[in-house]
Amino acid sequence: MCPGRVVKGIYRKSKKLYKKRILEIALDDPEGQQMYEQLHAKVKGRKDVRLILGAHDIMVNVIQRASDVILQKSIREGFGLTVSEALWKETPVVGSNVGGIPMQIIDGENGYLVDPHDYDGAAKKVMDILSDKNLREEMGIKGRQHVKENFLITRLIED
Repeated sequence: MCPGRVVKGIYRKSKKLYKKRILEIALDDPEGQQMYEQLHAKVKGRKDVRLILGAHDIMVNVIQRASDVILQKSIREGFGLTVSEALWKETPVVGSNVGGIPMQIIDGENGYLVDPHDYDGAAKKVMDILSDKNLREEMGIKGRQHVKENFLITRLIED
C-alpha cells in the first residue's frame, strides 16, 4: 500500500493547473507517523507543501474552511467525523468507500467516493473538483444541506 501515491498524483496534476498553490497534508492517524516521515523527507524545504501532524481542533477547522477540497483517504474508518465537518463548511470531500463515509458523501453530489486503494482515481476526483469552481461551489452547498438534514443534533431530536 502506498498512500503517498495519491498525494504525489494530486501534487503533480495541481502544479499544471495552478502556479501558486499550497498542498496541505494533515495527518492525525497514529499510524501516519511513518507516512509523515517519508513525505517530510521528500518535501523538506519546499514552500508549496505543508505537512501538519497531530492537528488540533482549531487547526482542523482552519484547514477545512480554507481548502477547496478535502481528501479523506482511509483504508478503514468508523463514522469519519471529519467528512461531516468539512461538508458543513461547504467543502467538498473525496473519501474512501469504507465505514460511515458513504453515509455522508453522496457520490457526485457533495463529493466523490473512491475505492480505498484507487490512488489514481482519488487524485482524478480531487482534480475534477479543483478544476471546476462551479462544481466545487455546488457540491459545497449540497454537502452542507446533507449534513443539516441528516447529522445535526436538532434533526436527530426531531426523530
